[in-house]
Amino acid sequence: MNSHELFTKTPPVKLFFLASIPGALSMFASALYYTLDGIFVGHFLGETAFAALNLAMPFVIINFSLADLIGVGSAIPISISLGKKHNEEADNLFTCACLMILATGVLIGAILFAAAPGMIRLMGADGDFADLAVQYLRVYALCSPLTTIIFAVDNFLRICGYIRGSLFINLLMSIMSAVLEFLFLGVFRWGIWAAALATCSGMFICAAIAFLPFLRGKAALKFCRPHFTARLIRQIITCGTPNFLNNIAGRITSILMNVILVRLGGEMAVSVYGILMLAEGLIQPLLYGMCDSLQPAVGYNWGAKKFSRVRAIETCCFTASGILSLLSVLVMVLFPEQAVRLFISGADKDVLSMAVTALRLFSLTYITRWFSFATQSYMLAIEKPLPASLISVSTALVFPVILIGALWPLGLTGIWLNFAGTSVLAAVLSAVILLRLRRELSQKDGAGALTV
Repeated sequence: MNSHELFTKTPPVKLFFLASIPGALSMFASALYYTLDGIFVGHFLGETAFAALNLAMPFVIINFSLADLIGVGSAIPISISLGKKHNEEADNLFTCACLMILATGVLIGAILFAAAPGMIRLMGADGDFADLAVQYLRVYALCSPLTTIIFAVDNFLRICGYIRGSLFINLLMSIMSAVLEFLFLGVFRWGIWAAALATCSGMFICAAIAFLPFLRGKAALKFCRPHFTARLIRQIITCGTPNFLNNIAGRITSILMNVILVRLGGEMAVSVYGILMLAEGLIQPLLYGMCDSLQPAVGYNWGAKKFSRVRAIETCCFTASGILSLLSVLVMVLFPEQAVRLFISGADKDVLSMAVTALRLFSLTYITRWFSFATQSYMLAIEKPLPASLISVSTALVFPVILIGALWPLGLTGIWLNFAGTSVLAAVLSAVILLRLRRELSQKDGAGALTV
C-alpha cells in the first residue's frame, strides 16, 4: 500500500491491525528462531553448550547494537521527512545509514573476534564452558559485515509500506535459520559454532532479498549519491541512542547477572537465567513488533502535524501492549514446568525446581512492563530521544543494578525478583515523563511544535 495513504488515511484501528499485527508476527518469528536456537543447542549439545550460548549472547547482541542504533536512528527522521514531503532528505538519510552500518559491521566484528577469549575468561568461565562460548561468539563476529544490516532494512521496508514484505522476510529468515541449524546440529552433528553459522546464513540471504525493491528503484526510498554532514550523523545518532543504550545497558546488566550467577549457582543458575531470557525473547519481541511497526505511521503524522491521529494510534498501541502482557503473565504462572522442559528436556529435579520458581517470579515483570515499553516507543517515534533514553537506560541498567544491591540478601531469589522490581520503577518513570510532556502531546492538528 502507498505509505501516504496507509499512514494518513487508514482509520487508526484498521491501521493498527494492518501494521502492528504483521510487525508483531515478524518479530515473533525472529524471536521464535532464537528460542529454537536455545532448544536445539540444549537438546543436541547438552547443558554446558546451552549455558555457553547464554554466556556469549550478550556480546552477540552488542555486535548488532551499532547497526540497530543507525537503523532505528535513521528510520525515525526518514519517516518525519517523508511526512514533510522532504523526499531528497529522506533518500540521503537512507543511503548514508546503509553505508554506516556496513562500516560499523566490519569494525565491531573485528574487535569482538579478537577480544572474545579474554572477555569470556573475565566472566569467570573456563574449560569447555569458555571454549564453546568463544566459538559461538566468533562466528557472529566474522559474519558481522554481512548480517547486521538485516535489522535496519526491516525498518526501511515498513517505512515504504512493504509491511507484508517485512513479515515475509522475517518468516523466511526464521524458517531458513531453523532448518539449517537442525541440519547442522541434528544431522551433521557439528558443534556450537554451526548454530551461529545457521543464523548468520539466514540473515545474510534474507538481507539480500530485502534490498531488492530498493535496488530496483521501486520503493519510496531510493539510493542516491551520499552526502554526509555533521548534522545528519548527529541526527541519526541522537534518534538511535535510546535503542543503542537499551542494547548496551541491557547486555552490561546481563553480563553482570551472569558473573553473579556463575558465583552463586554455577552453570545451573546460568542455565535458569537463560530460560528466563528465552521466555522474555518470546514476549518482548511481540511488544516491540507492535510498537515499533507503528513508529513510521506515528512519525509521519507527527511530521504532517496530524496530532490527533498520533494520539489515536498510540491509544491502540498502549491498549494492545497491556492485553498481551497480562496474557503472558497468565501463561507463565499456569504452565512454568512445561516452559522449562521446552528448553531443557532432560533437566534434573534441582534445575527444574529452581527454574519453575524463577519463572513464576519473573512473570510478575509483565504486569507493568508494557507501559514503559509503549512509552519509550512513543517518545522515539516523535523524536524525543532524551526521555526515551532515560526510560531505556533506567530499565536496562540503572534500576537493575540498584535492585541487585537492595535484593542481595535474598540470594538467587533476589535476582529473579529483580526483573519485576525494575518493571515497576520503569512504569512510574514513564508516567512522570508523559505527565511532563502532556501539553505538547495534546496539541491541536496543524499547531506548531512546542518546545518543552
